[in-house]
Amino acid sequence: MAFAHDFPFDPAYGHDVERLLEVGAPAGPPDFDEFWRGLAGAAAQVDVAAELGPVEGEVGGVRIHSVGFTSLGGVRIGGWLTLPADGVVEHGLVVGHGYGGRGEPDIRLPLDRVAAIFPCLRGMWRRGRVPGIPEVAAEHVLHGIESRETYVHGGCAADVWCAATALTTLIPETAGSLGYLGSSFGGGIGALALPWDRRFAAAHLDVPSFGNHPLRVTLPCVGSGDAVTARHRRHPEVLDVLAYFDAATAASRITMPVQVGAALFDPAVPPPGQFAVYNALGGDKRLHVLPAGHFPHKGEAEAGEALFAAQREFFASVMGE
Repeated sequence: MAFAHDFPFDPAYGHDVERLLEVGAPAGPPDFDEFWRGLAGAAAQVDVAAELGPVEGEVGGVRIHSVGFTSLGGVRIGGWLTLPADGVVEHGLVVGHGYGGRGEPDIRLPLDRVAAIFPCLRGMWRRGRVPGIPEVAAEHVLHGIESRETYVHGGCAADVWCAATALTTLIPETAGSLGYLGSSFGGGIGALALPWDRRFAAAHLDVPSFGNHPLRVTLPCVGSGDAVTARHRRHPEVLDVLAYFDAATAASRITMPVQVGAALFDPAVPPPGQFAVYNALGGDKRLHVLPAGHFPHKGEAEAGEALFAAQREFFASVMGE
């Protein structure tokens, strides 16, 4: 499907579905797995000191609480935790967010009888602000990028693991049926985090970012990806660090069932990178093709409903809904 636009580049990048399904993933540095296992091990040792706040509201049979927990490096993360008003919980869900953070939790989720935690990852609006970490996406994506030990995306992945610990600590019923749901930034960070945490049973990654960095920096785009491309033009060696934070490389280590919503047209997260994540998945994988991502278009509401229906069907089939 062609879309009228005024970008100075083609947000479809000359790819059709067949070509997108051929996009590969970098193998990654020799110590890729060692690095990530070490990071996950360190996060597992964190005393998350989870705190469930009072009810902030109730909408559509869902109670909304504030939540806070400690993540790697002593960073305190805030967000929301939602519970069914009738108290019946059978599943847990860690829900990521896009680049820019979140101002409230999502009440409509693709699982019923679910307790869900909505962390605002470090540096991100509205409850994840951290002194010294830029809140603006184009600056956040470059924070600490000089080394793999300091790059903010490693800390963001740790926030996902610690959010899972907080959820399963506060709501023990979630421990046996835990899923992940993330879009864009949250999709890419999810792909980075999932291979190293066996607590997750399934995940949906929607228009996931950070796939195939060597290819991404050659593709014009808008948003945070453009900031990384600009940094690469000045400092090509940045790819040495980004190699450890490639969502497609990490996806090749994921063995749990994963559904990916990947777009054919996307000016912010180039589709070849999205499909690189899907193509690399090592286990049960499902693909839901979207006409466009990060782009308002006619039929967007219908596409959103179709995606939600696909998510519900997926989680029901793999988590026994």
